[in-house]
Amino acid sequence: MALQAGDTFGRYELVSWLGRGGMAETWRAQLVGDAGVTKPVLIKKVLPEYANDEAFISMFISEARISATLSHGNVAQVFDFGRVEGEYFLAMEFVDGQPLHHALKRAMKSGMSALPIPIAVFIAIEMCRGLHYAHTRTDSSGQPLGIVHRDISPDNVLLGYEGQVKIVDFGIAKAQLIRDIKTEPGVVKGKYLFFSPEQARGEEVDARTDVWATSVVLYELLCGKLPVEGPPQVVMMRVARGEFPSLSESRPDLPEALNRIVLKALHPEQSQRFESSHAFAEALSGFLYANHPRASSLSAAHLLRMLFREDLLAQGRELSVPASFKEELKSWREQEPALAKKPPRPRPLLHTGRIPLPESDMESVEDEAPAALAPATSLRKWALGLSTTGLAIGASCLWLLTSTDVPPEPLGAPRPIERPPTAVQSLSDDARSPTAIAAPSPQATGNAPLTVEPLPASALSLADYQDRIHARVQRGELREAVDLAHQCSTRFPQEGECHLLLGMLYARLNDSRTSVTHYQRFLEYAPATHPSRAKVVQILDDANALSSASGRVAKPETFADMMDVGRTAFRDEKFPEAAATFRNALAMKPGSLDAKLELGLTLIQLMPGTPADHKQAVKLLEDVTHRQSNIRRAWLGLETAYTLTGNKAKARRAHDRYLLMSPRNMANPAKAREMLKNLGR
Repeated sequence: MALQAGDTFGRYELVSWLGRGGMAETWRAQLVGDAGVTKPVLIKKVLPEYANDEAFISMFISEARISATLSHGNVAQVFDFGRVEGEYFLAMEFVDGQPLHHALKRAMKSGMSALPIPIAVFIAIEMCRGLHYAHTRTDSSGQPLGIVHRDISPDNVLLGYEGQVKIVDFGIAKAQLIRDIKTEPGVVKGKYLFFSPEQARGEEVDARTDVWATSVVLYELLCGKLPVEGPPQVVMMRVARGEFPSLSESRPDLPEALNRIVLKALHPEQSQRFESSHAFAEALSGFLYANHPRASSLSAAHLLRMLFREDLLAQGRELSVPASFKEELKSWREQEPALAKKPPRPRPLLHTGRIPLPESDMESVEDEAPAALAPATSLRKWALGLSTTGLAIGASCLWLLTSTDVPPEPLGAPRPIERPPTAVQSLSDDARSPTAIAAPSPQATGNAPLTVEPLPASALSLADYQDRIHARVQRGELREAVDLAHQCSTRFPQEGECHLLLGMLYARLNDSRTSVTHYQRFLEYAPATHPSRAKVVQILDDANALSSASGRVAKPETFADMMDVGRTAFRDEKFPEAAATFRNALAMKPGSLDAKLELGLTLIQLMPGTPADHKQAVKLLEDVTHRQSNIRRAWLGLETAYTLTGNKAKARRAHDRYLLMSPRNMANPAKAREMLKNLGR
């Protein structure tokens, strides 16, 4: 029977349900003692369906074992651990406040560019103090426990309405005490946006990894954004190489002294960072009290009360904020720069697993894109710049663009591609609405920046996209044209016309592989009667012929050949080519789990990937895990696919399944019972 507010759970009375994660749920509760004495607590309870999962229970016990040894003002304390009717639980300190990422989000929603400098630095100092305490803990014989949190992020920091700063969730912390579930080097855990370079490389970590993550949190609090954002493969490579902007680039008004402190904590080399969280805290304290001596826990408390005033009033609570703080906050906000606001984006969830980094220097996905190619000044110069496969695609693209079937038009006039009259009418009425590009003004010339403005769902039709894309091609604005074509494919995910445009544009940018991929997508979605279909087929035939003649890429004939070619392209990070090859392999053998797995893993790597790609990846990887549940790569990919489609709950469950299947995390059931016995339960 499901628990409800007011139910008794062991010695505790449940007050309200707070949330549910992948394998556990949390409740606000109170410990009921004699003579009506109560104490508020937070109950973290294993879900019934995982009560007999020995591997997960052993990890849950390890969290209790580590957390129960910690008692510090900046660490949320664990009071109790045990079982009620066969269900394991932790009873933890209840912090009356908000998670730090909620506070930052609310601050930006209220018009702030980020948190005020004194409050952001104060929070980081308090985090460092709690972490240093954990890092330096010893056992009864004086031996260091070697605790490293490894999952520091705004999600795992609580900010109380009284100004407390508490670190929570040591669930994936690594301690030498817990040898049975020690994570081997090469396996990384945590939220990838906060990974240190050594985590991104899958190397051994120490306390300086938490120094790095704390500095990333401080960066986000000060700048309103993370130093590196993007999909896992991009973030991992940039972090591993130390490629990210300094604070002064993201927020020019920050004092140079603070910029130097944070950059030292963010140094890619562990030996060049602060040697401990204590040293980091001391440096921040020196800056804070030299520049903002009045900053304190009350400053953080008053800000939180202001940000969540409506929520508190809805609960019948009115926490006071003095007028002096409001004046101080106003002065802080007047000093903020007018930072450009970004549209809200979901915080990526967990990403775990071995991160394969080749020995040679890897280039990021953006580096592989044709970013440095300037638009051709004439069709003649563009055609002369192509070679082998690119020549075939480019020449055929020119054939499509200059076909005699289309009457000549005046220079500069936008010319839509030929399309059947039913193409637009066949679109779904509930197609997704993009953020559209506004039409250029008559005075727009050269490479003037485009104006981005939100439009209603039906504001831009397929023909509108075609007209605007051709207008930009006429002006030589190929980058802008590509961006618009990708918006078109997002707005109309199963419309071949968008992929036809992308195929032509990437051919002009001499990116033959991506061009081929979009031409193949065009053939997949376009009707058999489409007037450009025969020409695209000839383009692809010519490209395959030239590729085979050059000896660079042999056209795969069998299913095994296709899989080998696709895997090679994936290893080389040629994801569009890999996706096209795996699609062909799956068409040859629709029931193949291998083809579904490889295609699903490839679709989540596409840059940029469309919602249709991500949904297809979920469908493929779900089918793989349903039919064969012991494939770790499938669960790891499914976690990312769920994250990309916004399904956080399923992403967490996939993450947990992946962790449980990791060899070093498959703890012996007897060991789990022994650890439980050692806890006195």
